[in-house]
Amino acid sequence: MLTSVWVDELDEARTREIRELLLAARAADGRPEITDEGPLPFGDGLHLLGRAGDALVGYAHLDTTGDSFGRQVAELIVHPAYRRRGYGAELAHTLVGKADHNVRVWAHGDRPAAARIAEHEGFHRDRELLVMHTPVREDWAEPRLPEGVTLRTFVPGSDERAFIDVNSRAFDWHPEQGSMTVDELLATERDDWFDPDGFFLTERDGRVIGFHWTKVHPAAPGEFGGKPVGEVYVVGVDPAAQGGGLGKALTLAGLRYLRERGLEQVILYVEGDNAPAIAVYSRLGFTRYNVDVQYAQ
Repeated sequence: MLTSVWVDELDEARTREIRELLLAARAADGRPEITDEGPLPFGDGLHLLGRAGDALVGYAHLDTTGDSFGRQVAELIVHPAYRRRGYGAELAHTLVGKADHNVRVWAHGDRPAAARIAEHEGFHRDRELLVMHTPVREDWAEPRLPEGVTLRTFVPGSDERAFIDVNSRAFDWHPEQGSMTVDELLATERDDWFDPDGFFLTERDGRVIGFHWTKVHPAAPGEFGGKPVGEVYVVGVDPAAQGGGLGKALTLAGLRYLRERGLEQVILYVEGDNAPAIAVYSRLGFTRYNVDVQYAQ
């Protein structure tokens, strides 16, 4: 029998339990992104803990603040050792009963079990987030910038506002990225992984018109030979500057930097319906590796 409880704040013991569950899921599935220390990969909101006896067998997080369009977003994870016992369906039903009618729910990986639960709760497949991957390549050429455009790296304490402004214009359609604030960027700059040398900006006439922010993930057991992996974290171009090859040039600048750091593998996340971006990444050697699915009522 599953016992479920909602909490709005996590104490040390519950945080430790949730981390252990997420680490087990990462070892089995490759996601979510979680480390042995530091904060859990969730923001504010509510936490749903599902127990079978004394064991934490499932966990869900409900972001009550919502995405850029005000829609609540949740994700639900069952411990790999307790799957195929109906716990996921019970947790999903409890989650849906608490959330707004417009909630979106993430499923890591395109799994038949998640699809069955979603259908049972009246959800449909609303969004795909592709994970693409490539080994580091020697044929990543020197980026060719449009005339009058210069390339440099991000300067902390100076470039935050310029980046946020162009990011907002480039991703005004995006449920998460487009709403990023200066304060959120400053908080990210304090994270261990932040590296301004891997954060590229392009300018024309002294105005930032594009960026490529790279990231390096620590080694994860069972993935990519247990070695660190680079990521094309986010590439954005001001809509007024699109169409001149700037996105490809920025992507190449970041890829070459990750190669220079000695990394052997690179991943990226891209919306499944963003055909132009997928075409650019495919020509650079990326292939589909996995997919996360968001379900909506």
